[in-house]
Amino acid sequence: MDLVKSETRQFQGIGASAGIAIGQVRITERRRVIVTEYSVSADGIPAERYRLRKALDRTKEELAALREQLSETHGPEHLCVIDAHLLLLDDNMLISETTGYIERLGINAEGALKRTMSRFKTFFDAVDDEYLRERGNDIEVVVERVLRTMVGEKQESLDQIEGKAIVVAHELSPADILQIDKEKVVGVVTDLGGKTSHSSILARAFEIPAVVGVERITSEVSDGDTVIIDGATGAVIVNPDPEVFRNYLQRKQRYEYVERELLKLKDLPAQSLDGHRIHLKGNIEFVEEVSAINKHGGEGIGLYRTEMLFFNRASFPDEEEQYQAYAAIVQAMAPRPVTIRTLDVGGDKCVTDPCLTDEMNPALGVRAIRLSLRQPKAFKAQLRAILRASALGPVQLFFPMVSGVAEVRQAKALLEEAKAELRGKHPFDEAIQVGIMIEIPAAVVIADLLAAEVDFFSIGTNDLIQYTLAIDRTNEHLSSLYEPLHPAVLRSLKQVVDAAHRAGIKAHICGEMAGDPEYLPFLLGMGFDELSMNPVSIPRVKKILRRCTMAEAKQVADRMVTFATAAEADSYLKSEIAARFSESFD
Repeated sequence: MDLVKSETRQFQGIGASAGIAIGQVRITERRRVIVTEYSVSADGIPAERYRLRKALDRTKEELAALREQLSETHGPEHLCVIDAHLLLLDDNMLISETTGYIERLGINAEGALKRTMSRFKTFFDAVDDEYLRERGNDIEVVVERVLRTMVGEKQESLDQIEGKAIVVAHELSPADILQIDKEKVVGVVTDLGGKTSHSSILARAFEIPAVVGVERITSEVSDGDTVIIDGATGAVIVNPDPEVFRNYLQRKQRYEYVERELLKLKDLPAQSLDGHRIHLKGNIEFVEEVSAINKHGGEGIGLYRTEMLFFNRASFPDEEEQYQAYAAIVQAMAPRPVTIRTLDVGGDKCVTDPCLTDEMNPALGVRAIRLSLRQPKAFKAQLRAILRASALGPVQLFFPMVSGVAEVRQAKALLEEAKAELRGKHPFDEAIQVGIMIEIPAAVVIADLLAAEVDFFSIGTNDLIQYTLAIDRTNEHLSSLYEPLHPAVLRSLKQVVDAAHRAGIKAHICGEMAGDPEYLPFLLGMGFDELSMNPVSIPRVKKILRRCTMAEAKQVADRMVTFATAAEADSYLKSEIAARFSESFD
């Protein structure tokens, strides 16, 4: 590749899909539709309503045709995102809000739709949880497609791109990612986007290096520029000088070699050198992520988040809608097990509850199991849907944010009612295993009492650390105080796993700590039975596991809980890693 003799420039974005890509810029027009809002007379309102309905129908036809085309090259687990967008086009809230603006304000359909999107965006932007916040992007993608239909704009399809190109765009939709030919497009960079957007998830599933959120990158590059992107660090280097080019070319070759070597572990058992076996599973939110678990050797799904079915709705989704979603996951994963978490958001983040709208601190308010127990009818609909899915493959369920035995017993009683309502109508696993998430200090303190009530514990380390240390993990000013190796956290983990094993039940981890290879010796030595993580982390964790002995790991774990500060624990762990496993971390 000829290097352009131009000044080297570097930009920083968000690494959305790991991998290093080197190619030439191909700018793809994906800017937002420019919409002019104008007034219409009372006589013109019916025509605007008709234009809206016509545009929605036309967009559905286009998406359905695209889905049919993509079905020739992609499985149903990846087309699920197109199905979700088709459902959004029939969303009552989207349609009623837009129609309301047309009628109340006397404005054109495009202006009304733009107002609806703006209102939804404001709502989603205020959500703390990154996964939930990114779901607002799905609505924007769908609305933009409708607006393009209304104004008659066409978009170039990415399957028409030639050469080893790196696509640079304002943003890319999931449909864009699905159309990419990896022989022609080696990477993508966008102005907008987040790591947990549907497009980023698909890029990871297809192993397309991607950097998002680089802001004005479309204005800073030109077609034909040589560009290097690092999907792990978020770096974007434009017109690199020869030294930088050679450096990244070597890094790219090294990365691809390491990935190939790691994937050789895919079918090997997750066990230590002395034969101690644990389970390595994946955390997912969407059915399209199942393929990543399969590719990286996951033994099932340790955490399936169900929140997206509930988010931004006027009412809870019904049993059938939920069943279809859970069934798709279970069938895609079968015969390996799926662990489904019941609803884990607050009233501020999902359906309307008039008692919750003025909560001063929603993070400590009516959320997760508390919200579910306030809504027993809707909660049982979710439980029935999960139970029905358990007839299609091995399923476990667990309840989030449990603080006491009374909550567990209430939830289990509703589960028994759900079973009774299904008997004779739908098959299900009568002996389905039931667990709880341990993520608040109260649950740690009474772990022995809770262990007598359930079949397994799953520790959500992200929230456990946050609540134990009273640290908002999304607050950039407090990030230095978010310490996974704080003595209080380490002792909490030990207390929970010990209580579980004394009661004869399993102890799992499904938080970020599970996917960090450096923590593996400690977690193994602590005695955890299962670790669930981002699917791409599975081979890295397995590599360390298979070079450990249980005796070594136990020594590390026993020593770790003796330190007085997180810095001391971190220093010790790093020294042990350097002494015992340095080759594995190369």
